[in-house]
Amino acid sequence: MKKLQTILIYFLLLLPFISFCQTNSDCNDVTTSSATFNGSYTVSSYLESDGIRDGNDYYGSTIYYPENTSGLLPSIIIIPGYANPELSIQAWGSFLASHGIVCMTIGTNSIWDEVIDRKKALQDALISLKAENNRTNSSLFNKLDTNLIALGGWSMGGGGAQLVAAEDPNIKAVLAFCPWIDPSVVSPALLNHDSPILIFSGQIDVVAPPGSHADIQYNYTPSSTKKLKYEVFGGEHTIANTPLGGFGEVGRMGLSWLKKYLVNDSCYCPLLLDIPTTASDYETNIDCSIPNSVLDYKNDLIIYPNPVNNTIILKGMLAKNKLYKIINIDGKVLKSEVLKTSKIDVSFLKKGIYFIYYKNSKIKIIKD
Repeated sequence: MKKLQTILIYFLLLLPFISFCQTNSDCNDVTTSSATFNGSYTVSSYLESDGIRDGNDYYGSTIYYPENTSGLLPSIIIIPGYANPELSIQAWGSFLASHGIVCMTIGTNSIWDEVIDRKKALQDALISLKAENNRTNSSLFNKLDTNLIALGGWSMGGGGAQLVAAEDPNIKAVLAFCPWIDPSVVSPALLNHDSPILIFSGQIDVVAPPGSHADIQYNYTPSSTKKLKYEVFGGEHTIANTPLGGFGEVGRMGLSWLKKYLVNDSCYCPLLLDIPTTASDYETNIDCSIPNSVLDYKNDLIIYPNPVNNTIILKGMLAKNKLYKIINIDGKVLKSEVLKTSKIDVSFLKKGIYFIYYKNSKIKIIKD
């Protein structure tokens, strides 16, 4: 498992060559908690019987969407695994829609369909989903951004999603839940794509053991492709079928991946580098362009956001149970306590300039 130090050093080496990206969102509102629980949107859904195109290569579909939104919406299509119905992955539908991402779940013509059949099912569902943007009676008429579509799948469905990405460069991101591809046929050529992919796996999965599936698929994905592997401690084959897996950290990571690589909201990237406490294995090659951050190379720390509203976050080589102080420009100590988490509450501060003293650093922050 890659240690945080390795990731941080890799990240810091890249930073001088990366320009920080700004988004219209307030990163103070993006927290581990906000990405773990349902979002603020009211969610509605409708079925194939309500007018969704009936594709030949899959069986049945449900579309979950957020109400009262403005602008065009991104979307994802998710397919289940071998011997399982659409219902087995539908918990992702309302969760993602509550965060502003349309989610289409589909079934298969046969629950025994193989990986290649699930690839075809996803390709057919892409046609159906895009058609919703042009169907006048659709709840998503003129509301979809048909250029921002991701794919997801569980087990053989996760294998199928990767095969689609290898054929279709327009797929913006992939979520693979304990993905299964026949070890005798999987190869770097088969997984040669540049769609950013997050691979979930379960530590004790006996159907798709990480060493035979997730780990190999991660390694065979090109090093130039943004990728992340999160193995859940004690997780079995269904550990990522709902956002509640890993005590909610599966949902946090899945949503953050889509927000970063489907929606292009860089505020969520730090949540991906915040290694889940439930991870028995974690590996990634991503870097984060963190908005409004301060770098402390001496102590390998990233401090953000700055300017700050209510909470300042420290990432890197944290020495917990070590004292930090907040001092105003007159040198008065306003707060002094032991650092117990990576977050420091500064909501009590008035607007102005302050300094955080931590380890051997003096870090200037601006309170909005």
